[in-house]
Amino acid sequence: MLTSFLCNRFKLPIFTPMVKQISSTQNKEVKHLLQLQEKSRFRRKEGVFMVEGQREIELALKGEFELKAIYFCPDLISFERIQEFTSDEFQITEISSEVYEKLAYRSSTEGVLAIFKTKENNLRSIKFETKNPLILVAEAPEKPGNIGAILRTADAAKVDAVFIANPKTDLYNPNIIRSSVGCVFTNQIATGSTSEIIDFLKENNISIYAAALQASKPYHNIDFTKSAAIVVGTEATGLSEEWRENSTQNIIIPMSGEIDSMNVSVAAGILIFEAKRQRGF
Repeated sequence: MLTSFLCNRFKLPIFTPMVKQISSTQNKEVKHLLQLQEKSRFRRKEGVFMVEGQREIELALKGEFELKAIYFCPDLISFERIQEFTSDEFQITEISSEVYEKLAYRSSTEGVLAIFKTKENNLRSIKFETKNPLILVAEAPEKPGNIGAILRTADAAKVDAVFIANPKTDLYNPNIIRSSVGCVFTNQIATGSTSEIIDFLKENNISIYAAALQASKPYHNIDFTKSAAIVVGTEATGLSEEWRENSTQNIIIPMSGEIDSMNVSVAAGILIFEAKRQRGF
């Protein structure tokens, strides 16, 4: 049960808090929450973001994100279940079904929303627990669905870190949270410019394997058992020249069809799991 999981895992104290109520979709707080959902600039300004669903909230807590507020619809989830998250450091608010429908991002949902504090996700925060880390780098991914799929792949392979170079959207976009099924909270993630990430990799003696057509070798002929960063670009333009110039070796996935590219999350999965195979998983 969710109750025992949260209480035992996160040791959150149980108490009877003061509960606010919001019934109107025109409430100022509802409008504030909608801006968090819809506007990246507003999320950055406020330093918080919204999470929907019990599983995603659990993963955010497990990822040590700071919980700021809970909103729940009693028609969908009981107050007793909500108390599993409670402490005296954040507000619990009961909202009507109309308000919940206005705020909820998913059609099939569990009646609970949470506000968490964002993390900086900078390269300085990255810490490796192994001497031979495996890193997945994605340059300038634009589609939240692709980013979410990449993060799910990274979680499944349990890579040591995911770097997003020249990000086009913030990590706390609700579409990324939804498409990653909460894996935005389970991975160690950093963002930065291409130059910053290349410098970081070189400073830490991590070989760079860039997925590119030029001067490349088949990926299955590469030794990924030492410290390695596998770098993928967009389907439309591929990787920038800077990656190709600084790579230890460009790599390619041989293809037998008429086209010479595939979905970036699929390519990332093929490359990462080859590296994991070589490392004995």
